[in-house]
Amino acid sequence: MSFIETRGNDGIKPKEVEFSDAILNPSASYGGLYVPKNIPTLPKNFIQNSLNKSYKEISKEILELFKIDISDEDISKALDLYDNFDDSTNPAPVVKIANDLFVNEQYHGPTRAFKDMALQPFGSVLSSIAKQRGENYLILAATSGDTGPAALNTFTNKDGIKVVCLYPHGGTSDVQRLQMVTQEGKNLKVLGINGNFDDAQTALKSLLASPTFKTKLEEQNIKLSAANSVNFGRIIFQIVYHIWSYIQLVKQNEIKLGEKIYLTVPSGNFGNALGGYYAWKMGLDIEKILIASNQNNILTDWINTGVYDISHRKLILTSSPAMDILKSSNIERVMFDLYGAKRTKELFDELDKNKCFKMTKEETAQLQNFFSATFSDDTYAKATIKKYLDNGYLMDPHTATCIKANETLKEKPLKNVIYSTAQWTKFSPTVLNALNEDDIKYSDKEALETISTKFNTTIPKSIANLFDAKILHDKIIDIEDIENNIIEFLKD
Repeated sequence: MSFIETRGNDGIKPKEVEFSDAILNPSASYGGLYVPKNIPTLPKNFIQNSLNKSYKEISKEILELFKIDISDEDISKALDLYDNFDDSTNPAPVVKIANDLFVNEQYHGPTRAFKDMALQPFGSVLSSIAKQRGENYLILAATSGDTGPAALNTFTNKDGIKVVCLYPHGGTSDVQRLQMVTQEGKNLKVLGINGNFDDAQTALKSLLASPTFKTKLEEQNIKLSAANSVNFGRIIFQIVYHIWSYIQLVKQNEIKLGEKIYLTVPSGNFGNALGGYYAWKMGLDIEKILIASNQNNILTDWINTGVYDISHRKLILTSSPAMDILKSSNIERVMFDLYGAKRTKELFDELDKNKCFKMTKEETAQLQNFFSATFSDDTYAKATIKKYLDNGYLMDPHTATCIKANETLKEKPLKNVIYSTAQWTKFSPTVLNALNEDDIKYSDKEALETISTKFNTTIPKSIANLFDAKILHDKIIDIEDIENNIIEFLKD
């Protein structure tokens, strides 16, 4: 299958590329992104025929539908990494928490967040391609808290790969920060920046598109790629778990084949929601995708009004920091699919110029055929955490935002799968505030131990051991110093 560009072709880059080229060189013409030329359709009876198959088997069949130019051996090697999750047979369990409400728990991988679902196999695939080509790569990652740990984990000590991870200083949970700054690996560099996630992601996209930066890398025989969901290598693996959710509901006798369901995603950069959208376009029986945001509710405005306006907005730091984002990259792929390359380029040129774009009523209606959106604040999220723990289920603040969508956006009495993108252990002070109904500033270690003891729940060793680990990356820099720090790292 060929991959094409969301903003059209500039006459310099190839008009179409293979999957391997799209993930190794994810920056497309005019600052756009790569997407599949055609979205494949699930074969007839795919769900029924998958009821007794493993997650790895289903993943491989879905990847084969995209006809990607990756060998069966490399795909199998990548998917075998799911064996390192808590339950190798069920890396993303679907758990019932209310009558029509289910949670797809995506945090059972090594860094306890949903990014492992895609980055574990993606890292393996990218490393294999680089090795086969005899090429050296710099992988850039910008993180709001979860991409960074997952990217560092998957690429640690991989031959021919160096990784630079940018995170907003003061804009992640302490556990997320410790997962990054204590990560061992001679090929890794972690940089805290004086700025927010949008600043980090803008810097990453600027470097990916910079001819002078690429020239500096070429002088050291290094090529450039990215671990963020601007890279379709991430997205292709994020399609699978939405299809897995549906299969699990059928297996649990909660729905019948062909019955529609809701998907609810706590969304920041829109990659998780995009995976659901592609699953829907492939033929999965979805009624609608519900988008839950925190107080940085730019996606709520966009879906409800067709206006994407960040001209007067300032990022708000919330108790769900992985969603503290104002520039959501993956809406571009949805817009391309709905409106085409020419219109997508027009709208994003307008956003770049005026920090705002406005879609037509017809375009907005098209978008609303697939998505509905709402948002909640920290007070709501904490009350929700307490409410559900009283009923025996412990969730993190990002998952809690999905409950608002379940309560207010469903128009039909259908089953709803919400996506729990991180384990409570990554945000334990917020969870303890919720449980105690207070605003005390607990340390992560104190909160973890208190919750573990009080509610007889286990802290994974990978989290517990962070507090005794040595800080290996302690540099905090200004945004304008990012490029120089990367070049210095590559010289070492």
